[in-house]
This record gives sequence, structure tokens and C-alpha cells, in this order.
Amino acid sequence: MAKTAKQMDDEVTNVPTEFVYEDEHPVLNIPFIVRVGSQKFNGTGISLTAAYVQSPEIGGLEDDSTHIVDLTFLFENFSVTIRPEVIVAKKRKSGELTLQFLNPTGDHLPQLRYVLNSFIAGDFVSLGSMMSYSGPTEVKAEGKGADAPTYQRLRSAAVAVMSVALIGVAAGILIKRNTEFYELRPVFIERSGKEMRATSAGQISYMNPAARVGEVVFSIDAITGDVFNYKLPCDCEVSVSEEIFEGATVLPKDLILTIFDPSVTVRVQAQMSIEGLSRAMSGDKTYLDFNDGRTVPVEVVATTATYEANQAGELFAPVNLVSEEGTLTTQDIGESARLRISKSLFGGTLFDRMGTQ
Repeated sequence: MAKTAKQMDDEVTNVPTEFVYEDEHPVLNIPFIVRVGSQKFNGTGISLTAAYVQSPEIGGLEDDSTHIVDLTFLFENFSVTIRPEVIVAKKRKSGELTLQFLNPTGDHLPQLRYVLNSFIAGDFVSLGSMMSYSGPTEVKAEGKGADAPTYQRLRSAAVAVMSVALIGVAAGILIKRNTEFYELRPVFIERSGKEMRATSAGQISYMNPAARVGEVVFSIDAITGDVFNYKLPCDCEVSVSEEIFEGATVLPKDLILTIFDPSVTVRVQAQMSIEGLSRAMSGDKTYLDFNDGRTVPVEVVATTATYEANQAGELFAPVNLVSEEGTLTTQDIGESARLRISKSLFGGTLFDRMGTQ
């Protein structure tokens, strides 16, 4: 013989009948009203499987009786009503009736689940054409003013401030991305000197880095059969290129060596992309950003090699970078930096102030 819900409740006293585990379906304290015929009950809590209402002092509902009830959630300007079938089950606590849903997965479930989830999230947004509301789900208490609680006003203000801050950060990132551009190749600070390059294709037949002024510093046996001797034009320090040695094959304009006069000065050369060079020639500002945080404004100066690389369709062209006197010293020789190009806005760049650091 099958047991009734009351008999099963009498056997299991610690766990409510609608639970497999005590915390399987949490009960939420959402204000609602239950109407059963002519009787009206105020809700004290609700879950996906049961509704809990205040037990009247006189009368009430018989245990194990089933009813189709009107369960209504009241909001400020509208209400939501569902009509589940319930059975009066074991009381959860004194002064309370338990209305257990006979079919928890019935037609009322989507609407009930939506209300519960929205209550947990603290917001109602839409439910088809039924709801269009955003705000607290708590029923407005009678006799209270229309002003929101202080914590809600503070929360709204905090959300507004955070939104403005995020918008500002996003706008700054977008502006910087569209106004600033970094060259791919790094820039190295070098000692200023004069370059001696090959004027004909051939083979290095003689190399004398210790030559004095007027002496032959290197010779090239050209492929034409001629021999070209290059004399040192000054009593200067000589630095031979790494890939140059006696017997090395060279082509016209290959760098053979660099000569330095006694006065040590700084030179900055770079390989710029054609796009970056075009922007710099169009008036965009250029800066050297060093690893130590310094930013030095520089001017891009095109050379003959720049024009030749452009005419040859090269992707990168050599240029000289000239800074104000005194901004780069001999202590910077050997340091590396990144070449930044800033788009001109309203007669200047958005980040010109960085160049003064």
C-alpha cells in the first residue's frame, strides 16, 4: 500500500519532503501572495519545489489536501501571477504552511525560475512582453518614502563612476592606438664618424687600420682589373666593419670602415619603414623612447641613401635622427631606444608633454 505524504513526513523528521538534500533547493525570501479560493496567505519564502506561507490563527488548509493556487509577485507598477497545483505538506516551522508543488516542472516553472534568478541577480530586464523593468525586486513598503535606500544610491554612484572611468580608459587606448606608431626596428646610439665605402665591386687586397694620414688604408682589386687605393684623409681613429677583411668580396657602396676624429660626438641612425618615413615627412612628431624612461624629441633627416632606398622600392630606408644639442651625450653611446611617431592633432601632438620629460 502506497504511503501518503503525511506518513512519509512522519518517518523523516529532519529533511523536508521536497528535498533530497537540505540545501538542494534554497529558499528565497521574496514577498508574494497566495490565494486559495477566498483565502489569502502572505508568503514567507519560496523555492523551485515549494512555497511557504504564514499559517492563519483560525482555519487554514488541511494537511495532504491539494489545491490550484494563484501565486502572485507584486512589484511597484506590475505583478506576475502563476497557477501551480500544490499539496499541503509538513510544516517547515511553527506558524507556517508548506505548499509543495505537485508538478515542479510544470508550465509555471519557466516563469518561476526567471523570477528567482532575477531576484538573485538583483535585476529584472524582460520576459517576453510581460516585463520591462530594471531595478530592485523588493516590494515597496507602505508608508515609506519614494527615496531609494542609501546603499542603493551609493551603489548607483559607484557604478556610474566606474563606467565613466572605463569609458575614459577605453577612449584613451583608442586615441593612443590611432595617434601613435612605433617603428619595428630598434635605434642604437653610435659614435659620430665618417664612413668610407667601396666605389667598385671587387676584392679587398690590402687593409691597414693603423695607417696614418695620407697613407693607404685599404685597396680593392676591382673586377674590371683596376686596383683602387684609398688613403686615410685625417689622423683619425679607424673602425673596420665586422665583415671586412683582406680577401673579402665587396660591392659598390659597401661600408668598409668608419673614421673618428678626436672629438667624440653622438650620431643616431635608424632604419625606418616607408610608412613611418612618410608620416614623419608629413609633419608627425618623432621621439626616442629609452629603456630608462627618457623621451627625447628628434627630427628625421633624409640622406642620399634614403632617397636611393625609396627609389629601389625597399621596405626600410636609412635616415639620420637629429636631437637638440645636449639632449644626447657620449654616455648614451651603445644605448638602444624605440622610435615613436605621434600624429599631429590641433597643431601639436596629444602626447607632446612626454617629449619634455
